[in-house]
Amino acid sequence: MYRRRVADEQFIPARYLGYARVSSEDQSLDLQADALKAAGCERIYADEGVSGKVAVRPQLTACLDELREGDVLVVWKLDRLGRSLRHLIEVVNDLHTRGIRFRSITEGMDTSTNQGRLVFHMFGALAEFERGLIVERTMAGLIAARERGHVGGRQPAIDADQGALAKDMIARGMTVSAVARALKVSRPTIYRAIEMTDRELAARDDRAAGRMRGGRKAARRAAR
Repeated sequence: MYRRRVADEQFIPARYLGYARVSSEDQSLDLQADALKAAGCERIYADEGVSGKVAVRPQLTACLDELREGDVLVVWKLDRLGRSLRHLIEVVNDLHTRGIRFRSITEGMDTSTNQGRLVFHMFGALAEFERGLIVERTMAGLIAARERGHVGGRQPAIDADQGALAKDMIARGMTVSAVARALKVSRPTIYRAIEMTDRELAARDDRAAGRMRGGRKAARRAAR
């Protein structure tokens, strides 16, 4: 395969660059390196002791920066390149836009072939389907929670009763920092809890007053 050199319109052979990764420094790169060399890679970039979930991988960044139009990026296995299926698709699509082929040895994928492109399009469809399922499950969970009287989101660090206690402690002369230490929460949590307590206690009083009014009305009706 050849790639065009823009300067003088001459055709020069494509370069095969390899990328390898191991999650811990105790693991060996030999298996991946041998496979990449056998595939014709003239240079191999390797990240050692780097998890696949890490966003910043110095050698991968250097490899992607070095690739030029007509080059080929080769990996031993798909999971060596992408943090997730979605990330893998984003990287390979970017390579395609730049005119760079992608090849995975273990899966036998080569985006320069019709079969390789078809398989990758299927991956893209699966990733989109997975995202749709996640959104659907999240929405269903929120609806079910609301129907049970729960509100989505993070639960407060302290409840209304603890907020009332914090307010009373401050009224007795304790500092907010001291109250926060006593309740094992942060100062901003204390401030939010006092504000929340005022609202919730007022609402609680309203509900109690409503129940008392309802009870008196019921007693009057029973006495008639």
